[in-house]
Amino acid sequence: MKKNEQLGVDFFPALSKYNMNEVKIEDRGLQRYINLDFKNVYVGGVFSNRMFGKSKLPIIERLINNLMRTEKYNGKKIKAYKVIRDAIEIIDKKTKTNPMQVLIDAIQNAAPIEDTTRLQFGGISVPKAVDISPQRRLDIAIRNICLGAVTASHKNKKRFEECLADEIMKAAKNDVTSFAVAKRNDKERVAKSAR
Repeated sequence: MKKNEQLGVDFFPALSKYNMNEVKIEDRGLQRYINLDFKNVYVGGVFSNRMFGKSKLPIIERLINNLMRTEKYNGKKIKAYKVIRDAIEIIDKKTKTNPMQVLIDAIQNAAPIEDTTRLQFGGISVPKAVDISPQRRLDIAIRNICLGAVTASHKNKKRFEECLADEIMKAAKNDVTSFAVAKRNDKERVAKSAR
């Protein structure tokens, strides 16, 4: 496969049956950074050197790229595509709703709003709560969903696709047993104590 070769709809025939116009993004901060156009999925760094370039990438592509940061799928993009495709089909069968809406709800619920930073006053470092930019919120949410699926599949008989689908569905329901939602709650709890 050549660099920057377009995969798109040919690779995601399962997504073409879902209406992307029905998907609602309720978090106004994330609206600008979530791209639901799955027809332009590329292999290669098309937007890598452009400012805010990853905002133009489809959310599926960003999920696949974050999945490739894990040890099993490191550098194996086609394998990661197939995992995401199978996970979306599992979500569709289990929930009987638009799986892209479930994914967007999971990302919105897993995205933290506050974080802490260290401020130096003399020789003392003091934690201070700060707001997180929407781009970073989206990155953290997608990363935690992928890490949650990897940790759930470790020493488990379930296939990785099922673990990823379970993690996305739990995060969409804002379930505290979800890895991504638990990480968000921990981060916001620490930030609340540092106000």
